[in-house]
Amino acid sequence: GQVVARLDPALLQTQLETANANLLRANADLERLRLALADSKTKMDRAHELSARQLLTKADLETADVNYAQAQAQLKSQQAQVEQAKTSVENAKVNLDHTIITAPIDGIVISRNVDVGQTVAASMQAPTLFIIAADLTKMQVNANIDESDVGNIRPDQQVSFRVDAYPNETFIGSVGQVRLNPQVVQNVVTYSTVINVPNPQLKLKPGMTANVNIEIARRSSVLRVPNASLRFRPTPDTFTALNQPITPDIQRALGGGRGGFGGGGRGGQNAQGGQPGGQPQPSATAGKTGGTAAPQAARQGGQQGQGGQPSADQEERRRRFQERMANMTPEERQQMMERFQNRQGGAGRSGGPGGGGPGQGSQGTGERAAQSAQPGRTGKSAKATPQTAQTIDSLFGPLPRVEGRGRVWLYINKQLKPVSLRTGISDGTWTEVLDDNELQPNTEVVTNVITGLESQARPAGGANPNAGNPLMPQRGPGGPGGGRGR
Repeated sequence: GQVVARLDPALLQTQLETANANLLRANADLERLRLALADSKTKMDRAHELSARQLLTKADLETADVNYAQAQAQLKSQQAQVEQAKTSVENAKVNLDHTIITAPIDGIVISRNVDVGQTVAASMQAPTLFIIAADLTKMQVNANIDESDVGNIRPDQQVSFRVDAYPNETFIGSVGQVRLNPQVVQNVVTYSTVINVPNPQLKLKPGMTANVNIEIARRSSVLRVPNASLRFRPTPDTFTALNQPITPDIQRALGGGRGGFGGGGRGGQNAQGGQPGGQPQPSATAGKTGGTAAPQAARQGGQQGQGGQPSADQEERRRRFQERMANMTPEERQQMMERFQNRQGGAGRSGGPGGGGPGQGSQGTGERAAQSAQPGRTGKSAKATPQTAQTIDSLFGPLPRVEGRGRVWLYINKQLKPVSLRTGISDGTWTEVLDDNELQPNTEVVTNVITGLESQARPAGGANPNAGNPLMPQRGPGGPGGGRGR
């Protein structure tokens, strides 16, 4: 209600005075026509009396009736003109009141776009004179989310961000809305996401640039392993240096199938899905589900390596699958069987755990059946939300549980031992372990092995491949990783 600006009211004041004068003239004409109507009515009554005594002709009687009807019509027309004149006066008053600009809300003026004496013209749209912030203790961050990540955004997710003004301070907010209108800049599609942020200390200012991290999944009090251990994959030189024989378990862990290391030509390489150890790529966002494609590639590589022929390894896989089934609760077992039955595929995929004959390839093995029980890999979709939500964001169901397959190596009695794991979310450095039957807390896992043959592959310029490059870290003669990591 406070006055923030005044416009020159001279022209609008003149228009108001003109409208008032027109209204006075219209009222005067209205009174004149009322008197004329009364006179015509008197003449009409006299004509009817004379006509009843046969003292007036019929033509004069009709003329008196017509004059009275015309006087009524003129009076109604003038009444309408009076109302129109009143409307013009009210319009002029409204325009005159608009010369005093008041604050529509309680807040703080953060921008003034006009100066004293400046001409303000409003044609098709009103000009912006002031920008008023209603409440600086409640701010919003308009974040541009990439189209590859917007599918994981849900309302009320926790958001942390930093601004350049306070580089050592982290601000916390929550997702409020995800706008549906895409923004395309140089063929890059992003979606605007509104993040609600409390600002009680008024540190955040309008227009600041924020670097936003949206938390899409969180796990507390769980076992985790470093991603370096999931990416580690020993080579034949590693086992030679350790004087360790390559057992069938190691062959399966390395994806070689029946042909040993790299058996079946492309099987050894494709079994890892292009990633050492057959692990999903670590995601920049915790719990991002994009890494679950690696186990699928591993299964495809296993099919190429085994050539669709049954082997003695299937018995071992069947035994391991049965052990897993025995350790599950009845509810988990029922849910796994339901997901297994709803998988899409032919007879080779529905052959049951440990199935798979000569004509079915390796899709019916126990390992494949166990992996098919993981959420996010079946044909079922998340339970639909009832179509009674007030906003479009509320129609999306919860995010599916992230689950994948991984493998780490342990160094026990100077021997490498592979351990298969069911992995969960990842923050890019650590990955959640869903089952800790074979991997206990505080167990040392291998992240790197130095066999002594690495120096042969180094450049001739020196032992350090980064020597002379100021942009690369300089490593000592011990090599990266230091052997084992915890």
